[in-house]
Amino acid sequence: MAKDIILTGDRPTGKLHIGHYIGSLKNRVEMQNTGKYDTFIMIADQQALTDNARDPEKIKNSLIEVALDYLAVGIDPTKSTIFVQSQIPALAELNLYYLNLVTVSRLERNPTVKTEIAQKNFERSIPAGFFTYPVSQAADITAFKANLVPVGDDQEPMLEQTREIVRSFNSIYGKEVLVEPQGVFPPKGSGRLPGLDGNAKMSKSLGNAIYLADDADTLRKKVMSMYTDPNHIHIEDPGQIEGNMVFTYLDIFDSDKQKVAELKEHYQAGGLGDVKIKRYLNEVLEAQLGPIRKRREEFAQDIPSVYAMLKEGSQKANAVAEQTLAEVRAAIGVNYFD
Repeated sequence: MAKDIILTGDRPTGKLHIGHYIGSLKNRVEMQNTGKYDTFIMIADQQALTDNARDPEKIKNSLIEVALDYLAVGIDPTKSTIFVQSQIPALAELNLYYLNLVTVSRLERNPTVKTEIAQKNFERSIPAGFFTYPVSQAADITAFKANLVPVGDDQEPMLEQTREIVRSFNSIYGKEVLVEPQGVFPPKGSGRLPGLDGNAKMSKSLGNAIYLADDADTLRKKVMSMYTDPNHIHIEDPGQIEGNMVFTYLDIFDSDKQKVAELKEHYQAGGLGDVKIKRYLNEVLEAQLGPIRKRREEFAQDIPSVYAMLKEGSQKANAVAEQTLAEVRAAIGVNYFD
């Protein structure tokens, strides 16, 4: 029985943070370790260049950081294929063929693209590569015939666009070459991990993230700076847990739910200070992030080996993508000299 094929990845625009860990990395490791899937994990450097073309050093420097984060959390290159997008030439050619199957108006209607254009204040100065990146994503997914794509809820419109391209291609060229992907979404209610400041988004640009690479002292300082209840001025004051980032993080990271419930009750009744609960949260996070940090430091001792791993993974991924490209060329009829 053939295994399900997974395609997932990240843009290398900086080190990965604990939002990435909770939102996707932890789940990737669990799925990888079941042995039930053929897993391809892509470092999407070309996609990152769509809105960072004038800062290529940022992408180049972040590439190795993301690779180290992958290895540190437990992604195993003997179980998953970790590769670099730009090292797979077939993806660019597939993207070119698919662009002919998509209209400008359809791209403009993509809710995810519309949201990201607004967030980045592109307006009419949007780079064409960024505007068409849903098509590039379709190339990434279909090149490996991935039928499962772990993503956040906000990425469903991107997957639907990929499915439309697959249907159009298979219908127009009369061959079932491409595979329609389905999304693997986070559990309902898990949502996105908010930033330390209470902002709904944790990101480098907002300076409100805890990174997997942060040392113990940096972690402690960030936890001690977290947003709590601004009206909880004195220890004896009753405190509010809604919107209080310390309790939001404890709900997610602390496996001792009874202890968290007791802390919440005490905080709401008064008599529990912010410093005490922050110190407790720091212990909880350190217990999980400490081993990851240690593994990351060990892998960072031999960067040439990390690059060698990426090269080997890219060569393996390239062979798979080239096979799909050959089938696509044959279906279209542009394999003139084969």
